[in-house]
Amino acid sequence: MGIFSADRYVASLELVDVDELVGWGARLVLLDRDNTCVPRDARMAPEGVRAWFSCARSAGLALCLVSNNFHSRAVHASGEELGCPSISRAMKPAPVAVWLALAQNGVPPEQTVLIGDQVFTDVVAANLAGVRTILVRPQSRVDLWYTQILRLVEEPVLHGVRFDGEGDRPR
Repeated sequence: MGIFSADRYVASLELVDVDELVGWGARLVLLDRDNTCVPRDARMAPEGVRAWFSCARSAGLALCLVSNNFHSRAVHASGEELGCPSISRAMKPAPVAVWLALAQNGVPPEQTVLIGDQVFTDVVAANLAGVRTILVRPQSRVDLWYTQILRLVEEPVLHGVRFDGEGDRPR
């Protein structure tokens, strides 16, 4: 598996199987905020995401947002809404914020999963930190200009990848 490869590809956070995460031995799930948990064109997480967080907590998983977003108040507000701590200004793909979240939760990399919507930030940071990865499709087509450029560069990396929950055809 290369640095740009995720362990799993799932169409959306709501379709990530919490029991599978527990089966992997996960104790901590790190989640990107923008377009993974909260659509980029919204301020609050959709009901399905809030329900997923509740299910994950009920399964005994610790949760933490790890976001590159520089608007710390928005990231922390999302953390409060979803009932978990948050780290803003993560500077992914650098793995430093992932390591910080591991230390804050007292969980080793092999018991951690990071779920995000971008290969060159979320997946790379997780792989550099030694944690498992799940890549989901972005919730919204709205993105920052530089994220739109990264999404174009992602296309060849994701060519032929099938996302669970999306049907038989790659997108």
